[in-house]
Amino acid sequence: MRSLLKATLATVITTSITAASLPGFAQTDRSFPSKPVRLVAVSVGSQNDILARLIGSKMSESWGQPVVVENRTGAGGAIAAAVVAKAAPDGYTLLSQSAQFAIGAALHSNLPYDPLKDFAGVTQFGFSTTALVVAPSLGVKSVKDLIALAQARPGQMHFSSAGAGSGMHMNGERFRLAAGIKVVHVGFKGASEALIEVLAGRVHYAVPGLGPALPLIKDGRLVALAVITPQRSPLLPDVPAMVEVLPGYVTEGSFGLLAPARTPRPILNRISNEVRRILDLPDVKERLQTMGFVPAPTTPEEFDKILRADIENFSRLVRLAGLRAQ
Repeated sequence: MRSLLKATLATVITTSITAASLPGFAQTDRSFPSKPVRLVAVSVGSQNDILARLIGSKMSESWGQPVVVENRTGAGGAIAAAVVAKAAPDGYTLLSQSAQFAIGAALHSNLPYDPLKDFAGVTQFGFSTTALVVAPSLGVKSVKDLIALAQARPGQMHFSSAGAGSGMHMNGERFRLAAGIKVVHVGFKGASEALIEVLAGRVHYAVPGLGPALPLIKDGRLVALAVITPQRSPLLPDVPAMVEVLPGYVTEGSFGLLAPARTPRPILNRISNEVRRILDLPDVKERLQTMGFVPAPTTPEEFDKILRADIENFSRLVRLAGLRAQ
């Protein structure tokens, strides 16, 4: 009897030691986090950075641990992504990403990471409202007016963006293809510069995020012809959604959190559930609405599927638009 008891205890102890040595065993969803969490984002002041700071501050309040936003700029977000891809898969280093992650995967074959194999989806934050804008001096009042003008002047009209390969660039290319028009892309250093060129009349239109464009629209310095969301924006209720004008028009790309591959599922679920809770807070909802941001949290599994679909769709857009993948 004593021999049997000793053998049983030995088995239990051995199993416990073995299990405890496995990644993520000691760090369960209940004990996470037990130290500071790092959210890696791109440039300060970008919507990506604003979301990371807003959500990170609420995480810190709830968890009782610092959640620090670390900005890594350059290479279209690839530098920030590389930092997370190489981090320990323990949930303490996360990537706050935007559509730029999927666009980079579609445009570049020589990234310092594999966008699918080196990351695990945590949750989608949601998506930003974008708008097709022109200067009042252009004299067009609707999307159909702009398309008609571009068709009458093939190759003579220009749209601006925050640079080749940016989200604004992809938005402009998608509109060009959907409208069947021949226009020229002009890239600038950022969204502000791209909008200034529209205001000055040196380019004819742009498709920026609603956040930076909204004050100019409210002041009457820009005219919003359409918003690119599944339905009209409450911030611009009189402006049609693009699908009302061009049925079937879609846009891809969203904001969310990624973790290094092999991060334990309980930890991914813990973070995902926390983000969902935060996005449902009244003060957070109000802040996001003023930014033209639509919350749409998901499970880790759902975000994995969304990310794969976004990369496929942006890759298709790159081919159709004749953009050179590197």
